[in-house]
Amino acid sequence: MKNQHTKNILELSFATFLISSAGVLGKYIDMPTAVIIWWRAILALVILYLFCRLKKINLTIKNTKDRSTFFFSALFLGAHWITYFYSIKISNVAIGMLSLYTFPAITAILEPLLTRAKFNKVHLLLAILVFVGIYILAPEFNFESSYFKGIIWGIISAVLFSLRNIILKRGSTGYNGTMVMLYQLLVVTISLLPVLYFFDTSNIKTQYPYIIMLALVATAIGHSLFLKSLKHFSVSTASIILSTQPIFGIILAYFFLNEIPASNTFIGGTLIISTVIIESVRSRKA
Repeated sequence: MKNQHTKNILELSFATFLISSAGVLGKYIDMPTAVIIWWRAILALVILYLFCRLKKINLTIKNTKDRSTFFFSALFLGAHWITYFYSIKISNVAIGMLSLYTFPAITAILEPLLTRAKFNKVHLLLAILVFVGIYILAPEFNFESSYFKGIIWGIISAVLFSLRNIILKRGSTGYNGTMVMLYQLLVVTISLLPVLYFFDTSNIKTQYPYIIMLALVATAIGHSLFLKSLKHFSVSTASIILSTQPIFGIILAYFFLNEIPASNTFIGGTLIISTVIIESVRSRKA
């Protein structure tokens, strides 16, 4: 049992590393945020569809209720991606990722309110720790500051991501994680199609390698593994473990974007990431 738990933790950690590359790629790709997300979705959709055909994964949705679950959760996913990338573009990778990772704390609060999950006092403590970290993270509470605006958009993205995960946890039981992500991407692709008429997309010709990496590594593989992990953990637990993502993202941003976080970013980030260690130990004992 412990070996299986360790395997599940490692699989989720690998998914976290893959997803963490999205922040760096989103900052680096020189296109409007909504356009990046559309290309990310359409390319990942093609990749996952081919994978499902190769593996003969059943793509049948059982009933109308499940279709609604996939549809509405996908809308939250698309909105989460757009706000997250926007947060990173107006601030930096560290600020955007760390502010996004208030979502475990937000999930811990929302999950008992929206589902029959039992409220866990430990998660409340972890939530408080995360928000103290965010307070330290903010250089100044000034709406003219690009860093502060980046934090606000990151928190909005966190709420959207939390709602998406909670909805899927309730309605994706019994479905293959890759199949679920396939339908999520289909909805995002269709709903964002109008952005191609409102934004300049000509720059895609020079951005293909990075868009493909974003679609394949961070989206198709990373998110499919994350959805698979929801079968082994509660949404709150999986979300908190996934919070190791900023560590990977900040390291990648240092090497590929030459971004060096400020001291308050390290302090606030340490408080946020410490929740991961606490929850990982606590969930293993449980």
